[in-house]
Amino acid sequence: MDEIRPWLYIGKYRETLDKNYLDFKSIKAMLQLADRVEQKGINTLFLPVQDLGPTSPDLIRRGIDFVLAEKENGHKVLVACGAGINRSTAFCMAALKETEGISLLEAFKEIRRKHPESMPHEPVWESFCRYYNESTPYIDVMRMSIQN
Repeated sequence: MDEIRPWLYIGKYRETLDKNYLDFKSIKAMLQLADRVEQKGINTLFLPVQDLGPTSPDLIRRGIDFVLAEKENGHKVLVACGAGINRSTAFCMAALKETEGISLLEAFKEIRRKHPESMPHEPVWESFCRYYNESTPYIDVMRMSIQN
């Protein structure tokens, strides 16, 4: 689990299972994209987002609304998918885009600095670009990830 911002963390499914570690990091909310894990005292939203397929606009909106509402409540939020590479990266990018007004590519750069294994798959990247009306080709994501 890595801190992207003081309120936003990215991680793996297995980290959602470790209540002591979640408490140590003061996590109070989790957007879960691999499987539902309930932890006492932690608000949870599970979304059945495909790992290698496109993400629907409805799931994007529901996930981002949850993350932003939890941030507004002063909670530290963990966004977790199976390996902490693809889906969690995409939702963290969207959270940074909406809270900081930056592009998805800039958000991806920010996340990679803190969580170097981040790499959204092409169908996921394209889904988020369509949702936010951005036209950054996936090859730019690949180039950026090779440079860092």
